[in-house]
Amino acid sequence: MVGIWGTMRVNLTGFELHMTAKKPLDLEKSLSGLETLVEELEGGELPLDKALQKFEEGVKLTRECQTALKEAEQRVQILLHDAEGEESLESFEADD
Repeated sequence: MVGIWGTMRVNLTGFELHMTAKKPLDLEKSLSGLETLVEELEGGELPLDKALQKFEEGVKLTRECQTALKEAEQRVQILLHDAEGEESLESFEADD
């Protein structure tokens, strides 16, 4: 099982559980990296093998960003529900 926060390997016959932690994704840095990759690919100056490598990097970054955003959305949904499972939105008033 692989996710943005780590990898988990389960051996059902030996009842072993191994987890390795990944550092959290820096979303801003990843988005900036994606912009750079797109610019390089749109430039049209890369040889085919290098362009494919950059494309693969972009797909990987995109998937990691999508996963991070989905996890953040799930955390927000959890925080917005009260103990009974009902949505409980409160008005936000900034302190002046």
